[in-house]
Amino acid sequence: MRWFLFGAAVLFLSACSPQTEQFHTVDELIADDALLTKIIAECRANPDELHDTPNSRNAEAADGKLRLERMRKALGG
Repeated sequence: MRWFLFGAAVLFLSACSPQTEQFHTVDELIADDALLTKIIAECRANPDELHDTPNSRNAEAADGKLRLERMRKALGG
């Protein structure tokens, strides 16, 4: 009976925990320009809290890759 109550308490507490943020990969952000723009805007608006989050780092990396691709196309490469 004690294990049942313990299991029920753990289940209840895990269901009430806040949702974790979904992280996006660099490739996902490159494919979805609107999402990339949204995340970069959020990260630049609040750099103290969001600068070192995985989404911010991935968004900056995706933005850098896209800029390099645009430069290569502009230079005819």
